[in-house]
Amino acid sequence: MSQIGADILLGRSADLIAALGEQSVDVVVDNVAGSGFPTMIKLLKRGGQFVSSGAIAGPIVDLDMRDMYLKDITLMGTTAWDETTFPNIVRYIEQGEIQPVLAETFPLTSIAEAQKKFLEKKHVGKFVLVP
Repeated sequence: MSQIGADILLGRSADLIAALGEQSVDVVVDNVAGSGFPTMIKLLKRGGQFVSSGAIAGPIVDLDMRDMYLKDITLMGTTAWDETTFPNIVRYIEQGEIQPVLAETFPLTSIAEAQKKFLEKKHVGKFVLVP
């Protein structure tokens, strides 16, 4: 995964505390939430930032307030992009400044197969449906 700038790649079921250590990261971007939320907070260094725009594993989470205030972390949530965000992302992609990771492409007629593979959670990157 070094070609995309990742030093390590951890699976969804990895023990992140064992692999990375408590207070080992500056920023967590988590759109999953649910039962994994406390681990994400424990990973943050003092002054770290937690960013989320979703809760696909569940919206109700446990938060030990000491993990928040004793480390001076910032919790940020967002529900929408600024108007300029999407055109900027498209421009970055068109200019080759960022390259989205593509797991697999499917014809639209194979949407059921794509959904089945998505639910297996064994992929890295995005699935694309082509009309």
